[in-house]
Amino acid sequence: MTVTIPRHGGPGPDDEGFARSLTEETIEEISSIEQSPHMLDALWNSVRTCVSARSTVDPTCSGIETWEAVVNAMQVGSAIFRAATATGDTFESRIHHEMRTLPVTGPRAYTSAPSWIDAFYFALICRDQQRLTELCEVPMAVLRDSGAQHDEYLYHWVATLQAYWSRQQPAMVEALTAAFRTSHPDMTEIAPRDWLQNISYPPINLFYRFIKHDHAGFNAALIESLELHKSYWTNNEDREEDTEGLWAIGPLAMTCLAYDGNFPVDVESEYLPQHLLQRTWIGEFPA
Repeated sequence: MTVTIPRHGGPGPDDEGFARSLTEETIEEISSIEQSPHMLDALWNSVRTCVSARSTVDPTCSGIETWEAVVNAMQVGSAIFRAATATGDTFESRIHHEMRTLPVTGPRAYTSAPSWIDAFYFALICRDQQRLTELCEVPMAVLRDSGAQHDEYLYHWVATLQAYWSRQQPAMVEALTAAFRTSHPDMTEIAPRDWLQNISYPPINLFYRFIKHDHAGFNAALIESLELHKSYWTNNEDREEDTEGLWAIGPLAMTCLAYDGNFPVDVESEYLPQHLLQRTWIGEFPA
């Protein structure tokens, strides 16, 4: 039996125009990034905001413009970590259909653990194995050298995903165990409790159900994760109006893993865009 989780909110009369104008502005930023490479961190924010704007008017990702926005986010997320880890003076990376030559930067404030997790989630959603492998080769020291302060559970979660993708099972089990232990609210000092419990932790629980091949447990955890996501983003008026909450990117990434692993996904929701989950657009253009 399929369970449907309704999404909060709905498109307003100005949302289509806003999404269109934001897409145009983001493409302009991408086009000028080689001339203004110091704006890479701003571009990383812009491409994710563009995804959120597109999710407002295209909740299932049925249009190629929305798929392009998701791919752009994946490409820029990958690029910031290439910039942090590449050798030499410059590197090349495809962003919005073209190869771009960008300078090597070393670690920066934006090459943090949360940014790595976002980049990995987008690469999972886009099923980009090369970028997933590259992200798993990013040393933990790069994330720590960003200077950003984060709770330890995030580093253990990064280590879990890196070990999983690199097929290092003992290391994965050790890191996942540590992620569970250190993500307890009593063990954290930086993350707000409601963000931790409703947004940051649920993908860890979903991943655990996935690696245990627990189909029923995964679907139950998915329902819970979407209900927690909805609860967080409807907690107050400011959050409810924030387009960031219209797709559940972390649960979506974990559900893509499950879907590709032939799990029966018995949950439908516009928080989990159908065409991203079902790989509709994969191969539409070189990514």
